Amino acid sequence: MSALSDRKPDPAADLDPRVEAMVNELIGRVADKWTLLIIEVLIEHGELRFTRIADQVPGISQKMLTQTLRRMERDGLVIRTVHPVVPPKVEYRLTDLGSSLAEAFCGVWVWVEANLHRVETSRAAFDARPR
Repeated sequence: MSALSDRKPDPAADLDPRVEAMVNELIGRVADKWTLLIIEVLIEHGELRFTRIADQVPGISQKMLTQTLRRMERDGLVIRTVHPVVPPKVEYRLTDLGSSLAEAFCGVWVWVEANLHRVETSRAAFDARPR
């Protein structure tokens, strides 16, 4: 048997390049600080007005909140509802897709809880090393 016939198939070779591109794009977009904080706020509070989201996400600028919510809406993670009142009332809520993403990131929280001490210990040891 030749060395080539002993090799296992490469699962990456069968990947649809569109899937790979979307994963790379969404990880970059979704794993950013603001998106995750907005998802957390909407999971906790449900449907909220723009100003209430801003109040619940410390440090976010109006521009950044607008940009992040627009990207999330484009990706199907939030629904923007405009109520025909004066002044206009705009609310945001997670879609089923956004909620499922929140569940996926829940694993990160669980991992951090389980490994917080180990990461802190490692960081302290690294920071204490002479440079």
